[in-house]
Amino acid sequence: MQSRTRVFVGRLAGTGVFDPIGDRVGKVHDVVVLFRLVGPPLAVGLVIEVTGKKRVFLPLSRVTSIANGQVITTGLVNIRRFSQRSTETLVISEILDRRVTFKDGSGGATVIDLSIEEYRRADWRIRDVYVRADKNGPHSGETMIVPVGELTGLATGKEGQAATALLARIAHLKPADVADVIRELPGDRRLAVAMALNDERLADVLSELSDDEQVAIMSDLDLDRAADVLDVMQPDDAADLVAELPAGQAALLLERMDPEEAEDVRRLLAYDERTAGGLMTTEPIVLGPDATVAHALASARRTDVTPALAATIFVTRPPLETPTGRYLGVVHLQRALREPPSTLLGQIIDTDIEPLEPEASMGSVARRLATYNLTALPVVDESRLLLGAVSIDDVLDHLLPDNWRTTDDDESDMRVERGHG
Repeated sequence: MQSRTRVFVGRLAGTGVFDPIGDRVGKVHDVVVLFRLVGPPLAVGLVIEVTGKKRVFLPLSRVTSIANGQVITTGLVNIRRFSQRSTETLVISEILDRRVTFKDGSGGATVIDLSIEEYRRADWRIRDVYVRADKNGPHSGETMIVPVGELTGLATGKEGQAATALLARIAHLKPADVADVIRELPGDRRLAVAMALNDERLADVLSELSDDEQVAIMSDLDLDRAADVLDVMQPDDAADLVAELPAGQAALLLERMDPEEAEDVRRLLAYDERTAGGLMTTEPIVLGPDATVAHALASARRTDVTPALAATIFVTRPPLETPTGRYLGVVHLQRALREPPSTLLGQIIDTDIEPLEPEASMGSVARRLATYNLTALPVVDESRLLLGAVSIDDVLDHLLPDNWRTTDDDESDMRVERGHG
């Protein structure tokens, strides 16, 4: 009798997917299962990540082999973005960390992983569940593999489901990639992950989400936690988010924020969002003319400064916090790299960069950046006091369509059928 293929889903995540001639198609992101009233749950397909981080559906009926750390598929893959149906459950995103109960009455447990097995060609089912028993039960924290039929609660998540396994998967991802993961989670799971991230990490991730997604998460956080997250966001990102919140909630958050951070946000909210004032950040790198190149390079290495902003040091008279003293000019990072560390910034200032007025339109900002091949521009008031800086990434965020993070702009003739009902 031929042995059956049995795979633990947690180990399957990230596995390469290849076509019959060995070309890489993508990698496994998750497994789609269907729960039935009678019989073990069915595993019907894989969600795979293809070029451009797009996630598409691959029916398990098109998988010919899962072995040796790779998935082999027949045919071609439709790159239409995967859209989860109401009857479908994603194992990694929704089931891992789920609380379940032993049918024999011996307590509860938490799902660590589960296995799928091919019973017949293209007939995959959940077979066993790897769980950690509750410490206050008879199994006292023991980990064990249990047949799926001996558990209840697997099909329906219980309130308070943790996000331990999911957090482990995203720990080393960039904020934009974490945002991709969070975007596809159900509301309760999305909140569990958001609450488990520290303030700085959550602030970075929120900046990569759409306005609606940001508002949904912030509205679910308690006021103090939400205010803490706003405190560590870039002021322009925080202002954009606050502007999308209901007026009452926005006012309460501003009251709970650190007074200095809140003042920056209030200043930005005074400008139209499609002007230089509305686009700018109030925290560019600002130094005095007597600062050295060594000081400038150290400032550019700060982790809280985006690459677009780090390429330009703005030179002003004291004070150096926005609104600063009189704006003098800029020092380009590339120029600074060619100078001895002891060189004073006042000796290498570029005074040819004409600053923007806060009321300058987004179109004029974009044209100025493009014309002079710059990554950031200063914004000054009528007295030439530096108010902030507009970076090219902020302009792009506003020029692109609202749904640019989730819209596919390329199609392919690769195709498969959705393999279930």
